[in-house]
Amino acid sequence: MVPRYSRPQMDAIWSPAERFRIWFEIEALAAEAMAELGTIPAEAARAIREKGGPRAAAIGPAEVEAIDAIERVTRHDVIAFLTFMGEGIGPEARFMHQGMTSSDVLDTAFAVQLTRAADLLIGDIDALLIQLERRAFEHKLTPTIGRSHGIHAEPTTFGLKLAGHYAEFVRNRTRLVAARAEIATCAISGPVGTQASVDPRVEAFVAGHLGLAVEPVSTQVIPRDRHAAFFATLGIVASGIERLATEVRHLQRSEVREAEEFFHPGQKGSSAMPHKRNPVLSENLTGLARLVRGYVTPAMENVALWHERDISHSSVERVIGPDATIALDFALARLTGMMEKLVIYPERMQANLEALGGVVHSQKVLLALTQAGMSREAAYAAVQRAAMATWTALGRPEARDFRTNLLADAEVTALMDAAALDAAMDPARDFVSVDAIFTRVFGRA
Repeated sequence: MVPRYSRPQMDAIWSPAERFRIWFEIEALAAEAMAELGTIPAEAARAIREKGGPRAAAIGPAEVEAIDAIERVTRHDVIAFLTFMGEGIGPEARFMHQGMTSSDVLDTAFAVQLTRAADLLIGDIDALLIQLERRAFEHKLTPTIGRSHGIHAEPTTFGLKLAGHYAEFVRNRTRLVAARAEIATCAISGPVGTQASVDPRVEAFVAGHLGLAVEPVSTQVIPRDRHAAFFATLGIVASGIERLATEVRHLQRSEVREAEEFFHPGQKGSSAMPHKRNPVLSENLTGLARLVRGYVTPAMENVALWHERDISHSSVERVIGPDATIALDFALARLTGMMEKLVIYPERMQANLEALGGVVHSQKVLLALTQAGMSREAAYAAVQRAAMATWTALGRPEARDFRTNLLADAEVTALMDAAALDAAMDPARDFVSVDAIFTRVFGRA
């Protein structure tokens, strides 16, 4: 991932040096398990740990280049790493990788990296949930218009809008925890996964020390349905980010202006038009969400490998592992900051709510007429006549609001007087269930 969209803690998980350190830890743990079982000498396992540990810990850019130089000759990354480590460990290095195959190291290390990445992403969601909850309660009863198809529908509150996004990210957190559990598997099973050349107790030992579960049947590689589920989950989280970002983008439009991203002192919106205040953060989040979702399909296609293994998945995962997690980590942090500082305009929300002359209360009048004895079809026709008369005359001198047009309809006034109509259209009725909804979502009202 490009540095512009990378945060240091997530980026560090995917650095070549960290990858090699994880590889060494897997090899050292396997050697220690084998020493306990008597497969290799105990002094060899100690030498691997005591001589190899500092060498692995000291891996930096120069050491990475040295390993890469070996790989340019061997054309094999794990062999290059073992050769490099062997130069520092000495003769005991011949006991490294006993009975193991490259996928044992690569897949187990990838599992470690993905679980670490998942832990950061779960923390990112937790930080976002704090801001969504805070802003939802801040605007719990701030009236705004709900829209369907982009058209005014019925009143809601801005807090209820945010409560919906909060609930979605709670679900996303649950999905990510489950995806982490599914990906946290270890395979030390040797060629074609039969464990003929490496005792299953070695796998259990390594898995336990790394905080992983044992892969039941590895077929030499950890089955890629686990990875597909993980990246699909990242794609769903990204979609939730885009849904909230899209809401902000629409609300920031000049003709709406109900909310907008914080505009920093000294910030510039356009190189040509000094007045511009653009929703650049939410637009950026929309793009990053597209990117993360784009990695889902190749992860799905990695599931179908040839027989017990091939490496068609390898090049894909070298890209999507770092890029998807780094991009999503950045996006979640950016969304959290955006929501923390989002500027809300309750006065604009109220003005937009009233902009159509009261037609947004049409359902309440429809229901009141049916309860007063009118058939639903007749009630619908009467309410729609008044609503369309209001709608089509908006902005003209002859315009009348919805209430006035309803009171001019004899079919309506035959069943409802002005007082009854006002009671039906009372805005206080719009939010009678807000406390119940908040209690469902947040556990408190």
